[in-house]
Amino acid sequence: MLTLSWSADRVFAHGPETYSNHPSWTFDPWIIIPLLVLGVPYAVGSVVLRRRATVGRSLRQLRSLSFLGGWLTIAAALASPLHWLGERLLCFHMIEHEILMAVSAPLLVVARPIGTLLWSLPREVRAAAGRLLNRPAVSLTWAWLTTGRNATLVHGIAIWAWHAPILFDAAVTSAPIHRLQHLSFLLTAVLFWWSVLWRSNAGLAAWHLFVTMLHTSILGALMALAPRVLYHQPQPATVAAWDLTPLEDQQLAGLIMWVPAATIYAAAALALIARWIRRSSETGRCGDAVRAI
Repeated sequence: MLTLSWSADRVFAHGPETYSNHPSWTFDPWIIIPLLVLGVPYAVGSVVLRRRATVGRSLRQLRSLSFLGGWLTIAAALASPLHWLGERLLCFHMIEHEILMAVSAPLLVVARPIGTLLWSLPREVRAAAGRLLNRPAVSLTWAWLTTGRNATLVHGIAIWAWHAPILFDAAVTSAPIHRLQHLSFLLTAVLFWWSVLWRSNAGLAAWHLFVTMLHTSILGALMALAPRVLYHQPQPATVAAWDLTPLEDQQLAGLIMWVPAATIYAAAALALIARWIRRSSETGRCGDAVRAI
């Protein structure tokens, strides 16, 4: 999922692919290998489960489709021509990040892939992995990280810290730092969406989505409305090739974070609020029925 560059004078610290003036796919082992390591065992586990269990097949199919969507969007963000564009324009680089955090992460969380991945392992290894995951230290750490308040805070810190000019410029010029940036975006987003979809009640989950929408919108607005260039990468000559100035490129990136990304959080929050209201009304009707009896 992560990218690597062996040359410090590249526009962005992505893959070691040949610099091209035409949109191209990225066949970088730091992208392809992790995708295969994640995708192949999941496919094997899915086949094993399909053969062993007949109950809940529809649910497993839905989760498999969700996993496939998450896997494909990661590949699209980091291996498709979108990645090539992200090396040259900040606005497309922002699209990559938003896909990882607001699209890929929730799709992977909906899929709940750990169980399926474990079924791809031999019986002894699967049992050992299950015991490891059920150890108190592991389960308590996971429970703490996926608490709504903690996950929202950790994810928010990752977003704001990496968009500080000094860290952002360091990430796009240093391969190790850039790998850490992508990893922190994806992993903290997984924690956040896990807390929203599996740990919190609908009302509280909607609140955390609203908070995240609010602070990311503020960050996007700061980028879009800034009177000067905040980031020194990509270089002006690279941006000029697309008939943009660095400030215009930054403004577009800010708008992408401000509007489309915030819309995803808002839509998810509204869906959860509707679910919360519907459940509350159903509970109220049941209570009325009991009192009538």
